[in-house]
Order: sequence, then C-alpha cells, then structure tokens
Amino acid sequence: MKISDFQKMIKEIYFNRDSKRGKKSTFIWLVEEIGELARIIKDQKINKEKASEEIADVIAWANSLANLLDIDVEKALFDKYPNKCSKCNSIPCRCVK
Repeated sequence: MKISDFQKMIKEIYFNRDSKRGKKSTFIWLVEEIGELARIIKDQKINKEKASEEIADVIAWANSLANLLDIDVEKALFDKYPNKCSKCNSIPCRCVK
C-alpha cells in the first residue's frame, strides 16, 4: 500500500470524528500512542507484537493529524527525505555527529 492510499483510507474512516475532536486533541492522542510505544521500548525484552501495534497506531494518528492540517504525508516525506540524506546528500548518510 502506498502512503497516500493509507492516508486516504484513514481520512475516509476517521475524518468526521477527527474533525469533531480537533487538531489539539488529535495531537494529544498521537502523543499518548508515542508514550505507549515508549513504555514497550524501555522494557529489557521488547514485545515485538505490541511494539508493532503501537507503531501502527502512531502512524495512523500522525496521518489523522495530517488530514486535519491538510498535509499530504507522502509528498511531505519525499520532500524532506528525497532518497538521500537531506543534510549531506549522500547514500548512506555521511553526516558527522
């Protein structure tokens, strides 16, 4: 599935409810999902299934927020990450820390 297809699907399913919730509350949900992922990641033994579910939630909520902000996620990603490092223009990145 292309990123644009996923964003469109999220919009078709959730845009009405997201619009009623608003940008600020949708952002708070995104942050909560990131927090849930953080709790899983901090464990000694990471539960890959739970981590996978939370990563999916983070991506879904980010797309919901992008829909509310009228941002094309696929375009934004490829503008920011144009198949090379956006800072040093290399593949792989050769930036020094």
